[in-house]
Amino acid sequence: MASRVIRYRAIADELRTRIERGQLTAGQVLPSEAELSSEFDASRVTIRKALDMLRTDGLVDSRQGFGWLVAAKPVQQSLEQLGTLDDQFADFAATSERDVLGFGFVEPPAWVAATLGDGAVLEVKRRNVSDGLALARVTVWCGEALGADLSRADVESATFHQLLPVTLGGATQTIAAQAVSPTDANLLDIPVGSPVLVVHRTTNDVDGQPVLVSEHVFPAHLTEFFVELSAPSATLNPHGLRLVDGTTANEAP
Repeated sequence: MASRVIRYRAIADELRTRIERGQLTAGQVLPSEAELSSEFDASRVTIRKALDMLRTDGLVDSRQGFGWLVAAKPVQQSLEQLGTLDDQFADFAATSERDVLGFGFVEPPAWVAATLGDGAVLEVKRRNVSDGLALARVTVWCGEALGADLSRADVESATFHQLLPVTLGGATQTIAAQAVSPTDANLLDIPVGSPVLVVHRTTNDVDGQPVLVSEHVFPAHLTEFFVELSAPSATLNPHGLRLVDGTTANEAP
């Protein structure tokens, strides 16, 4: 007599095969339990048992706001020195692409104008993608004079750090957890309202003058920020970080 097929194991095996074949990639959000229930014509209880089995094997994970997703090691970004996302993402995956979504001179948002001054600015909006997985949405604003000679092809192939004719001295940034907007949810291929980490950064030249303002939106399940903490000293600030006045920090409305 043929052995009885245990339904949840069969579903787990099918999802396991999709992961092993790369049909479902690391960090990708899985269809909802309701969608999987419909696809496999199985109850939600059966679907959950299959997913729990895969979680025990370390293949999937669940996160509040996201649901179920293929297990992935988050991208770690250091807060100790000024660097580029391209460098950070290069350590995460073999391939990383910058998908430029918008390039043009515009009137800046009020919170950007408060830093760069009035008048048109170069606005570049892009998405960083690795193996089909969206890792970030980034928008960078640069004063018109500094950005006048840049082209779309330039920003598609190199970073502002490489392109600007100035020496960069450092940056100030704020990091906040937010619920993703519908627009960014679509760009990052994550559920609307799921958690993201939003970074607002002001990059200065060596004389302390702001030259770039940027906004970075990262899916929270794929991003970790870290900093090395030094031994206790006269200051309470950890090495690589300093406290800023929240009333003057670069904030979007």
